[in-house]
Amino acid sequence: MKDEVLHRAVRHALSGEGAHVEVKEVFAGLDWKRAGVRPTGVAHSAFETLNHISFWQDWAVRWLDGKDPATPQHAAGSWPGGQAPASAAVWRRAVTRLGKGLRDLETRARKTDLLTGVGAKTRLEMLHTIGSHNSYHAGQVVQLRQMLGSWPPPSGGLTW
Repeated sequence: MKDEVLHRAVRHALSGEGAHVEVKEVFAGLDWKRAGVRPTGVAHSAFETLNHISFWQDWAVRWLDGKDPATPQHAAGSWPGGQAPASAAVWRRAVTRLGKGLRDLETRARKTDLLTGVGAKTRLEMLHTIGSHNSYHAGQVVQLRQMLGSWPPPSGGLTW
């Protein structure tokens, strides 16, 4: 029972379920051309933020697998890709990568003892960190999409 509760909490933390629009839904229905727009005063486009989220999800998957992924020396190293996708296909691949990363993290969470450590953190702590990171940036993208007039997503989102 305890493991089931922990795994459910991790799944909700990673996806945002129960707290806000799910992370994968934040990008749903966003036109690929708008995904590269940076309004005045906004540091990153939705495309840049999507790639950044995926970068850290992929990093965490390698960490959970017992590998020793390199941590970028500077924050800029975790913002791969350009400001805008080159095509609709590039945008779709980036959105697909996000979903795959979420599924990979959830799978590893179910198949491991969340309370065991890897270095200075437990697996649970790492997954919580990634979930918080996802939520932080999902909120930024929601606000960006509101500024661009492209909110809510097709699912309707939580707009209250």
